[in-house]
Amino acid sequence: MAWLTGYPREKIHWYPTVDPEKCVKCGMCMNCGKKVFEWTEQGARVARPYDCIVGCSTCASLCAGKAISFPDVEVVREIYRSQGIWAKVKQQLIKEGKLG
Repeated sequence: MAWLTGYPREKIHWYPTVDPEKCVKCGMCMNCGKKVFEWTEQGARVARPYDCIVGCSTCASLCAGKAISFPDVEVVREIYRSQGIWAKVKQQLIKEGKLG
C-alpha cells in the first residue's frame, strides 16, 4: 500500500499500547489483520508494533475494556505535512491507476 510512499515506517511511531489494568481479555484485538498483537495469560500484548497500519485504530475502537490507546494522530499528520507524504501517496495512487 502507498500509505508512506518513500518514508520509512520505523520513523512513524504509530502503534497501539495496551493497559493491562483495563484489559478484560475480550480478544477483539486478535482480529488485527496485521497480527500486531500476541495473546498471553495476562491478555494481549503488542508484539509487532511497526506492522500496525499508520492511522488505523480499529482495535482501540472495538476493545471492550477500552484498554488500547494510540498516540495523537496530529503528530502523524504533521509528519505527513512536513515530509510531503500526502503528495507522494497521491502520485503513487495515480501511477497505480487507483486515482484518475
